[in-house]
Amino acid sequence: MDFLNNHLLSLILFTPTAAALLMLLLPKEKTTLLRYFAFGASLIPFILTLIVWASFNPQPSAAMPFQFVEKADWYSAIRASYHLGIDGISLPMVLLTTLLTPLAILASYSIEERVKSYMILFLLLETGMLGVFLALDLLLFFVFWEVGLVPMYFLIAQWGSKNRNYAALKFVLYTMGGSLGLLLAIQLMGVAVGSFDLLDLYQRWPRLSELSIPIGLPVSTVKTIAFWAFVVAFAIKVPVWPFHTWLPDAHTEAPTAGSMILAGVLLKLGAYGFLRLVLPLFPDESQIYAGGLAFLGVAAIIFGALGAWAQTDFKRLIAYSSINHMGFVVLGIAAAAALLNTTSPVGMLDKNIALNGAVLQMFNHGLSAAGMFFLVGVLYERTHTRGLNDFGGLYAVLPIYGSVLIFTAMASLGLPGLSGFVSEFLVVRGAWPVLTLATALAMIGLFFTGAYILKALKMVLHGPLNSRWQGQLADMSRREIIIIAPLMLLMLVLGVWPAWLLDMINRAVAFLF
Repeated sequence: MDFLNNHLLSLILFTPTAAALLMLLLPKEKTTLLRYFAFGASLIPFILTLIVWASFNPQPSAAMPFQFVEKADWYSAIRASYHLGIDGISLPMVLLTTLLTPLAILASYSIEERVKSYMILFLLLETGMLGVFLALDLLLFFVFWEVGLVPMYFLIAQWGSKNRNYAALKFVLYTMGGSLGLLLAIQLMGVAVGSFDLLDLYQRWPRLSELSIPIGLPVSTVKTIAFWAFVVAFAIKVPVWPFHTWLPDAHTEAPTAGSMILAGVLLKLGAYGFLRLVLPLFPDESQIYAGGLAFLGVAAIIFGALGAWAQTDFKRLIAYSSINHMGFVVLGIAAAAALLNTTSPVGMLDKNIALNGAVLQMFNHGLSAAGMFFLVGVLYERTHTRGLNDFGGLYAVLPIYGSVLIFTAMASLGLPGLSGFVSEFLVVRGAWPVLTLATALAMIGLFFTGAYILKALKMVLHGPLNSRWQGQLADMSRREIIIIAPLMLLMLVLGVWPAWLLDMINRAVAFLF
């Protein structure tokens, strides 16, 4: 029991990798065994996360800002350590990851070729994502940041649609392009401070007034360059305009389960990077360039919504909607950045509200986006088309599917009583006093959010029934209902009672920022 209690985070992190290695010993022709083994293995991190959640103290302290901490020497020559920990910001993201992974594996029932390789890659991908949320060492963070790229590249390139190779290559090139600057900035900071440990960097990097390495530039300039290296890397991952063009292609070509994880978790890595690294490590630069961050967020909201409105491919429409919804996360982060050094009680309240909204929006979007991509996949499996013009009147023949789609789409839209409304309202409420113009412009995107969601529902479910589908389509199966049910339940619970999650998030952001 002591080992379990002292190494819970490591078990959560590496259980999927251990399962992937064990799968190498299983016969590749036993596809049913491979599916059930991968699903069962992916449930273990979820169960362990629930154990962490039950034991977690939501009130951080100076003596214990992170909990379930594990630390050991990793690469002592450069003072890099294996350092894991969790707080009220990272724990919801770990829960989201460990919940969506088994659901995505269940949603992979249509994968018939190279099932063994597919499941192994999915389990390795889970370790890469979890490592980003759990790492408290900057170099370790970067390692897991890059580890997550490789499985997703192969999932798109090997099991995607006809343009999969183009989409997979574009995904990797964009993300690795941003990672180059991130790696250089991390190396610079580690050398300057003498440690890659985040707790050390939190204390020393923002106050650093003299560099120990002869760069020939003022410290303020070096910090600004490092700040933008971090921002660009995370902005590509979110993604925000103008770094967003890889996302629609990747989503459109990825298999259904890959799109669920890509939208549900991988996009959150960039937003998490802003919260965990950019704001605490670069408070002055964040405040100076808060307007620039707000511009990026508003551009993502508006252009993402307009891009979604213009689509006739159902999956591509949902892909652009992710850009739109993640723009609200960036807007909330920008509002907090503008208020980082405030001492006004009102300003501190606005900052916390904006950050609460941003973190909750990350969680809520993970639920609704994963659900929407799954529902697009359900329809594609039956019709083998994603063209909105090919549908029409499907509510008459798919009443269960139609009801589930409307519910999930309304959560994505931000209907009061469902999860999306709470988080977007908090972002707008927190950003309005400090970024009034940006918030007002964001409402344009919010208007078109309603327009593209209703357009999709109209073209898929309503109007005259396309004769192609008369008597040919089966409604949602029991397996498909089991996959979407937990997401729908959480969308509803967070819509009517968000306090169970917001209390943890609020205590963490109030302490950290």
